[in-house]
Amino acid sequence: MTTTGEKLKERIKELTCLYEVTSIIVNCDYNQLETTLEAIVDCLKKAMRYDKDAFVFLSCDQYDITSHSILPALVSIKSPINVFNTIDGHIIVGYPESDYTPKDFLKEELTLLNNISLAIGNLLEKKQIRENEITIKRQVERADRLNILGEITAGIAHELNTPLANILGFAELLKTNLTEEKAIRDLDKIVDSAIFSREVVKKLMFFTCEMPQQMGILTINPIILNVLNLLDLTFKKNKVKHSLSINKDAIQLRADSVQLTQVLFNLIMNAIYFSPPHSTISIKVEELVHHIKISISDEGSGISKTNEEKIFQPFFTTKPVGEGSGLGLSVVHGIVKSHKGQIIYSPNTPKGATFIVDFPKL
Repeated sequence: MTTTGEKLKERIKELTCLYEVTSIIVNCDYNQLETTLEAIVDCLKKAMRYDKDAFVFLSCDQYDITSHSILPALVSIKSPINVFNTIDGHIIVGYPESDYTPKDFLKEELTLLNNISLAIGNLLEKKQIRENEITIKRQVERADRLNILGEITAGIAHELNTPLANILGFAELLKTNLTEEKAIRDLDKIVDSAIFSREVVKKLMFFTCEMPQQMGILTINPIILNVLNLLDLTFKKNKVKHSLSINKDAIQLRADSVQLTQVLFNLIMNAIYFSPPHSTISIKVEELVHHIKISISDEGSGISKTNEEKIFQPFFTTKPVGEGSGLGLSVVHGIVKSHKGQIIYSPNTPKGATFIVDFPKL
């Protein structure tokens, strides 16, 4: 029979445990959550009636922490860890069943265990809220940067249009008045460079949605097939295959056919560029309840964490100098945004990149 002194001693241990766990959680570093959980397991073990023989096992948020490396057969008590009203793990406290029975647990110990489970659940909720806040903050900052860049590039595009038109016009005029072949070849180089620059300006204007749209009801299936046909030689040249999956015969959406083609062309061209030989690019089109989802996945090296937030910025590219203008994905982003859709990047499994484009349904 437990004496009054023993009961008082156990209550002091339990209160001390609650105080220590509260202090650990208050001073928790969310980047070192495992260390925090290990400290909580240690506190809980010391709070048990037979602390020297107690075993504690905690499982939550992809962590499995034990007070001992090997757990024998136990008689135990258990408490679930709830995160946003969903069971995300549990805590088990036990004694070796060879020496103890369930009667050796005090009812207050189960109460203590439930209180600690509740505290851990609150900690995990705060961690998720904090991570969500950081993610939302980054998304807002990126959107602000893209809006500012959009305004800047729109001004640059308009300013460049006039001098480029003058260069092309006067170069063509000079060609009609010259007979020397070398001079004509030099003028051809000027014309080619000006045309290339004009295409860059067009991409800038696509990025800022300054190009006039001709919206209409389109069937997306033939557009994708046409893009794949156009890129057939590129697939063969790079020794890359593709697989196409469409969940409906005729998927329709409201879009500009030229701009939609450009979105698909740019994303698939990027996937081809970064795909190793003999790999496969997966293109999946799904008509869902509220939107049309297009996923393009490659098996390349993927995008590093440090570059994920930059990929839709104009002039940012991971390609070698001279092989990319850094406008492809920014143009795609601008077009998708002008169609009231969204584009996101996610890593492919087990390796590579996946771009997901969502267009609203009709």
